[in-house]
Amino acid sequence: MDSIQFLNDSVIPVRLAAIDKDGFPLICSLWFIYQDGELLCASHASAKIIRVLKVNPNCAFEVSVNAVPYKGVRGKAIVTLKSDADGLVLSSLIARYLGDSQPSLSSWLLSRRKDEYAIHLKIVSQSNWDFSDRMKGA
Repeated sequence: MDSIQFLNDSVIPVRLAAIDKDGFPLICSLWFIYQDGELLCASHASAKIIRVLKVNPNCAFEVSVNAVPYKGVRGKAIVTLKSDADGLVLSSLIARYLGDSQPSLSSWLLSRRKDEYAIHLKIVSQSNWDFSDRMKGA
């Protein structure tokens, strides 16, 4: 399986795991775009995942399908948080995941962009799996 093609073609959330202040993992599903070796996500400044990543930028991620045949990409990354007040990343995510299907939700999300963060996941290591061959006929 070509992991770059899979990430570009998959319109499913990334599951992002970060270590919370109590030492336990926190898992958050986010929309993403794969670009130049990074996963780009967005979240509002008030989101817990932003507070957690400000303290510890090391994280793990997984993008995988929930239906047979199972396949996906997982790995480790280091996060850089950047202001997305202009809404560039957020607009790209909205176009990818919503298109024109939910204009009121799109407008509401963009109305809050001045406090939005772009989450850049610089991939440190990754692995992929594709059980298509062994699950034929399943």
